[in-house]
Amino acid sequence: MRQILITNWRQNIIFNIYYQAMKAAKMASVSAMEPMLPDDHRHALADLATDLIAKAGVLGGRLHPAMRSNVGDLVRSMNCYYSNLIEGHNTLPADINRALAGDFAEDRQRRNLQLEARAHIEVQRMIDDGHAPSPALSMDFILWVHRTFCERLPDDLLWVENPETGEKLRVIPGELRRRHVRVARHIPPDPQDLPAFLARLIESYRSSRISKLQKIVAAAASHHRLAWIHPFLDGNGRVARLFSHAWLCELGVGSEIWSISRGLARNVAEYKSKLMAADEPRRGDLDGRGNLTEAGLEQFCGFFLATCVDQVTFMEKLLEPAELLGRIEVWCAEEVRARRLPRGSWPLLREAVIAGEFPRGRAPELTGYETRQARTVLNTLVRDGYLASANPRAPVRLGFPLTVLDRWFPRLYVAAPM
Repeated sequence: MRQILITNWRQNIIFNIYYQAMKAAKMASVSAMEPMLPDDHRHALADLATDLIAKAGVLGGRLHPAMRSNVGDLVRSMNCYYSNLIEGHNTLPADINRALAGDFAEDRQRRNLQLEARAHIEVQRMIDDGHAPSPALSMDFILWVHRTFCERLPDDLLWVENPETGEKLRVIPGELRRRHVRVARHIPPDPQDLPAFLARLIESYRSSRISKLQKIVAAAASHHRLAWIHPFLDGNGRVARLFSHAWLCELGVGSEIWSISRGLARNVAEYKSKLMAADEPRRGDLDGRGNLTEAGLEQFCGFFLATCVDQVTFMEKLLEPAELLGRIEVWCAEEVRARRLPRGSWPLLREAVIAGEFPRGRAPELTGYETRQARTVLNTLVRDGYLASANPRAPVRLGFPLTVLDRWFPRLYVAAPM
């Protein structure tokens, strides 16, 4: 059961007064969401967008397509882990892996969190594989993300509760909220105005008058504005992050091999405070011309884009071939000395990193062993998950069991300060 403040006009006089004041300020008009983009007169946001384009291009060329696919699976799990942390749900990587294998805990709460994690990963995989509505900046996509994610959740996670009244409401997958809500100090638009606000968001950011650099800045701004609209009774944060992931991918800077959620979760207090700061009304004549603070939106966009750049840089360093090979070689040598791995393992692991994948029949050539001995080494690596294969005859590629992630990919999973 999740808690959200669902307003009840007869029981909340203070909120009613606040709400009427906001109505007097024309809250129902889509102009209440302006400005849609900060002016960026100092070009700081454009510089961050340029930096993101350059670094994302380098990262995209780091990996062989076959290895990129496996890294994508790993990063989707990581993205889910950090997105759950932002929501206050600490689902351990081991539990996420078990959920993907269909191995669920008997404990109801742990099982629910596993199902939630699997739902997130499945939705992101559909986005990454091109099986989601396109473009991302559309009503179809936004409703699809919420519906597809929520349909996979257990019933326990589809209820919200008003902590002041105890009223419980069921979240309907893909349905815009029909109730008024309050999020901290922010009052999202009236339920009947949600289609108009979403249409304004889509129209503004899809405009042909916006340049490529401005669209990347718009990806940051739209993250806040979608959260500000708060279109659903629950699940808005997760929808906003999946939406941002999809749109960054369409813009050519996002991909399945880096995650914005990792950066947001590691700076969760700043993320939430900057979201709230951008909710504030205009601060005076020097704060833009819209209803909302332009300075607050600019600060949020700067934080969001800097986080993107930081996470692309992190993954670029982590996946740098020479560095990755060095870490795996040191680990492999230690495992061979401890007799936990057979001799001849390193050449096979090295080939998987360099070539992406290789036929099983190359094991004797790579190890220098006779066929039977080489096959034993190969099968041991596959059995323990260090190499992966679709079936016993298919080529093998690098695997990523949880037991080696700290050594092969240090700092990939780090507990966020919640």
